[in-house]
Amino acid sequence: MTLVRLPVYLFWLLAQSVSLAVSQIWANKARAILTTIGIVISVASVTTVVAALSGLKANILSQFESFGTNKIYVSPQTPREGPLRQAPWYKIRFTPEQFEGLPRYCPSVGSYTMITNYDSPVRYRDEVEDNVQVLAVGRAWHEIENRPIEVGRSFSLLDDEEGRPVCLVTAELRDKLGLKQDCSGESLLIGNRLFTIIGVVAKANDFGNNQSPQTPASQVVVPFMTVWKERPSWLYVIATSKSAEVSEEAVAELRFYLRRVRDLRPGDPDTFRLDVMEQYLTQFKTAAMMITAIATAVVGISLLVGGVGIMNIMLVSVSERTREIGLRKAVGAGPSAIMLQFLVEAVVLCLVGGLLGLVAGQFLTSAIASIPQVHLDKAQIPLWAIFMSFGFAAGVGLFFGMLPAIKAARLDPIEALRHE
Repeated sequence: MTLVRLPVYLFWLLAQSVSLAVSQIWANKARAILTTIGIVISVASVTTVVAALSGLKANILSQFESFGTNKIYVSPQTPREGPLRQAPWYKIRFTPEQFEGLPRYCPSVGSYTMITNYDSPVRYRDEVEDNVQVLAVGRAWHEIENRPIEVGRSFSLLDDEEGRPVCLVTAELRDKLGLKQDCSGESLLIGNRLFTIIGVVAKANDFGNNQSPQTPASQVVVPFMTVWKERPSWLYVIATSKSAEVSEEAVAELRFYLRRVRDLRPGDPDTFRLDVMEQYLTQFKTAAMMITAIATAVVGISLLVGGVGIMNIMLVSVSERTREIGLRKAVGAGPSAIMLQFLVEAVVLCLVGGLLGLVAGQFLTSAIASIPQVHLDKAQIPLWAIFMSFGFAAGVGLFFGMLPAIKAARLDPIEALRHE
């Protein structure tokens, strides 16, 4: 029977302590607000910083996903050591023939496109745009780069194999040159060569593209062999693994295949570079976690300052209520009940501060999310930050409320009743 009554008694004691704590806080509202201001500022700061970092992380991750996490960038690179460290560029560069057997020997690779680019003036009648980026790409480029055709058609197999002078333009370049909405069939002068427009291609993803800041969306896209037959210079490759789970296998297969076709002996350094988007995504997630932890720890130091304020005011409260403590002890209240009362009061005080801090943090989060051009529209306080804030607040209340609670519990009832 005693075991059944014990939880009920503990619950009743806790409820009574919470009721007393709330009544004491309400009786001294101004002092309570001033005391908890440190907790309020700390919790508001922590939650706002975490929300801002979470929003920034969500924004960047969404751009990573839209950009493609299973992409593998393959580019030639002069090694820093070995027999080819001083080799001329034409011995290091890729050639289209080196990638003819790639689908056969790299089963984890889904698709790939060879790319070369250069800047050139583009003329349509009397309109001229200087330094337009000309991209020479393979047919798989549209799918890999997520650049669908908006108007017209894409390159055919014959366009690429025969090096036909056809091109795609972006909507921004079309508008700058004064072309009509459906400009298919019109002719452009790219450099000194005439090209026929066959369609309009979607704008490049803003994340990670290497376009000029002055004309970020002005591009002309042409078949790869059309450019390579006239100016075989420097090319790179973008490949995709069949899924993000087999990216490591795809990279290993590409490395083995390229070393074989480029006649590299065992021990020779690679004359190419493989960059995987997934590895940058992992690095970013790790860095974001570290930044969040450091920022939270730095801002959380102010919780200690707020805790000192809580301890000071609770010590004052013990001094003010010495006679009350003596009366409670005189009627049978034990030291544990007295200590619990003051501990609960300190914790409730901190939790009230934490709640006000969360409200302030939510207000600040909504404010920064509405600021244009800062890309924090996805900022929101995660659930774990809310629990962490209340947990920290309760921990501060317990830690800094312990000394005043112990002092109250150890008061001699006779001396307490004599206190004026």
